Amino acid sequence: MTAALTLHGVSCVRGERTLFSGLDLQLPGGHLLRVAGANGAGKTSLLRMVCGLLAPSSGEVRWRGQPLAEQRERWGRELVYLGHSAALKDDLSPTDNLLVACSLGGQHAPRAAVLHALGDAGLRGFERTPVRRLSQGQRRRCGLARLVLVRAAPLWVLDEPFNSLDTAATTWLESLIRSQLMRGGSVVLTSHQGVALDDAPQQVLQL
Repeated sequence: MTAALTLHGVSCVRGERTLFSGLDLQLPGGHLLRVAGANGAGKTSLLRMVCGLLAPSSGEVRWRGQPLAEQRERWGRELVYLGHSAALKDDLSPTDNLLVACSLGGQHAPRAAVLHALGDAGLRGFERTPVRRLSQGQRRRCGLARLVLVRAAPLWVLDEPFNSLDTAATTWLESLIRSQLMRGGSVVLTSHQGVALDDAPQQVLQL
């Protein structure tokens, strides 16, 4: 698996305020990009630009050398984006939430694989429980369990994925990220918390 995400002169302006400007970087396969900065610095906006959900005020985001706008269908299949909120349907179970999320993302996920992913995430016994009954940490793990199902996706974009996780779940997520990098995939993430990924090939972007 090879991947190359590039930013060329990317800027973000909100109203009369410039959050960042002139960003240039290249993220090869097997590398992690940690986006750091204070609240309001534009971290989430940058992640949304990387996902093609927000257009840069200037500059361009490219994937495999091509602008995102020219490859929307392929981009949707090769990207997994998990925002800072769990984005779960409260009335659905973790199983049904994952089945829906994978279907919308164009990834095939058999029910047996979904159940395995939830067990891997520490949610064994909660597979059929309505999400509204889960704790914040369990909800977060439910969303992150999707990463177990999309190992073929070359790019993961994760906005504050370690929020609400206990020590065991944090270690589990760090292991998933390391495995993604070892497969040659790339990861872009933001995190206010220190995570034990200093041994991974990475770049740090300070906004």
